[in-house]
Amino acid sequence: MEEKKSVATSVKSEELIQKRRKQLIKAAVKLITEKGFHKMTTREIAKACGFSIGTLYEYIRSKEDVLYLVCDYIYEQVSTRLKENVDLTGDGLQCLRDAIATFVAVVNDMQDEILIMYQEVKSLTRDALPYVLNKELEMAAIFEDILKFCISSGQLKLTDKEIKLYAHHILVQCQMWAFRRWAFKKDYSITEFQDMQIKVLLFGLSHIEKHPFSIEGEKNNHVGSTGL
Repeated sequence: MEEKKSVATSVKSEELIQKRRKQLIKAAVKLITEKGFHKMTTREIAKACGFSIGTLYEYIRSKEDVLYLVCDYIYEQVSTRLKENVDLTGDGLQCLRDAIATFVAVVNDMQDEILIMYQEVKSLTRDALPYVLNKELEMAAIFEDILKFCISSGQLKLTDKEIKLYAHHILVQCQMWAFRRWAFKKDYSITEFQDMQIKVLLFGLSHIEKHPFSIEGEKNNHVGSTGL
């Protein structure tokens, strides 16, 4: 597991550090959304927070530190809300439905943050990037655990490779609400999008064995030739 990057600070009070960094994160998200990370300046962050530039540098050492704090905050928020709504003791498919619904709701609440996470992660420093990418894998692992629970309860039949792929597939399908919001919001409410994603994802997972094509793309013997 990658170690969390330590962002240098000259402030001794942990309570004050957390308070000020939350202000930094909120201001940075707004500025990055409006201008992009590279056009945003630390002076603008300080102004948005009501800090002097000197005070700002008591809590971070560079603009890249701010981006790291933003990414780490986003992953922590998403992971916390998902884990709070995952119950691996009841019905497996219901747990999967609840997790998908929760994740879509989180994406809706954090649309700007989700976009920043994917658009700007390339700007992280080399020492920070592996940790942030590992947090993405941890999010996928939550859905992997749910899929394994569905398998153990006899509700799904998936290989190990399928579990990993479909966990990432679920993440991307839910995040599409942020990526394609400019198109979807004209035609779908968040509830409609949520319900339709649950329907297509659960139907697809439940009918994998009945699909006329194998994992290699070859046709099942029960399907006649179409000449394709």
